[in-house]
Amino acid sequence: MASSSSTATEKKKIILVSSDGHTFEIDEDVAEHSLTIKNMIEDGCADNPIPLPNVASETLAKVIEYCKRLTKAPDTGAADSPTQEPETEFPTLFELISAANYLNIKSLLDDKCQRVADQMKGMSVEEVRKLFNIENDYTKEEEDDVRNENPWVFEEN
Repeated sequence: MASSSSTATEKKKIILVSSDGHTFEIDEDVAEHSLTIKNMIEDGCADNPIPLPNVASETLAKVIEYCKRLTKAPDTGAADSPTQEPETEFPTLFELISAANYLNIKSLLDDKCQRVADQMKGMSVEEVRKLFNIENDYTKEEEDDVRNENPWVFEEN
């Protein structure tokens, strides 16, 4: 009887494989914060390692940490950032947004998109272009037309 109680508390493990070939073994309840993985589990596709070709190991480790915190404190909503300190580098935020979108983890996606929006507040159009590495492909005349039609977009705060 003691062995059956230890079996009952034993959690099913899911193996995830990052785009760079690293494997991560996590509890099923942690993995199910990703609707993509949850659907795979429900469809019986999680008996073998699950390849995640769009998520690098460094990003996947942060996503898993986030999901673990959600599992421990499900009533808190978002579990803050995947690391205990906020990400300041835009490439890190972008990777987390991409992973959250690919894995369908809404709370993580919402949190990271909000962080990008917060970073953009008060930026000029030129600063946003630089942040997102967007080339200005407008001619001077086209840009003047846009500025005249939408002056509020170009107002400095």
